Amino acid sequence: MGERGRGVDIDKRGVREIVAGALREDGVPDDVTTAYLGIGDRRITARLLGRASGVIAGIFVARMTFETADPDVAFHESVSDGTEVHDGDLIAEIRGRAGGILAAERVALNFLQRLSGVATLTAKFAAAVRGTGIKILDTRKTLPLFRQLERYAVRVGGAQNHRFNLSDMLLVKENHLRVIGSVAAFTDLLQSKKPPAEIEVEVDSLGSLRELLGSPVDRIMLDNLTPGDVASAVRILGEYRAKHPDFRAAIEVSGGVDLGNVRDYAIAGVDYISIGTLTHSAPALDLSLEVDADAI
Repeated sequence: MGERGRGVDIDKRGVREIVAGALREDGVPDDVTTAYLGIGDRRITARLLGRASGVIAGIFVARMTFETADPDVAFHESVSDGTEVHDGDLIAEIRGRAGGILAAERVALNFLQRLSGVATLTAKFAAAVRGTGIKILDTRKTLPLFRQLERYAVRVGGAQNHRFNLSDMLLVKENHLRVIGSVAAFTDLLQSKKPPAEIEVEVDSLGSLRELLGSPVDRIMLDNLTPGDVASAVRILGEYRAKHPDFRAAIEVSGGVDLGNVRDYAIAGVDYISIGTLTHSAPALDLSLEVDADAI
């Protein structure tokens, strides 16, 4: 089993709030099924198993889910976040009362399958550009209130995070430019008003890129350009930098990137490729929880 993503941090206090809300949403304290069957206090052992190949992310969230539902549950993980698992692999063993384990099962799996799916897809993109020096980034296309969890899964999968929220970077996108009027209007504003944060500007054509040359920006996002146009943009920026060494804006590619073409966009001179698919379209990793009948 390969491992990746060790050492990445997350705010566990915020995660506990999400877990508690998810358990309330699912009615875990009022599970009528285990109550009706009269099995809530029966001691059981359950195994969390892989049912497909992928990268695990969110083991600690699964543990937290079971332990929040029933503090007496014993959760023993067999793998850590960043581990690649396959069909039949043991991920964790959970021991305790049936009431807590069976009631928390769905919520724990929802977290672990979702985050592992994000990590798995991210790992595929990271592998596709390995050796190029280009960094894969996520975007803000995350489930509401799940951002820190999904961004954590992206890091586990071997990529990096873009800005966390709107306060982290001054990112001027196409709609901003439409409101202000033009790239030229923005560059004029930069001359008269000091920006409050690092600046990134989105351009969707080589003409807009040329208008931005010389402006004191930190990063330029090439949005929805073809690989050929990205290569032309890199050449234009390289020629300008050769004459103006102080112009050091990094290059980010975004829009229209998938696993089939990401390597085509990994052009020398590009620094980042940001991909919304990492979080908004990652399929859940197939996992299951099975009660060990022999251990009852």
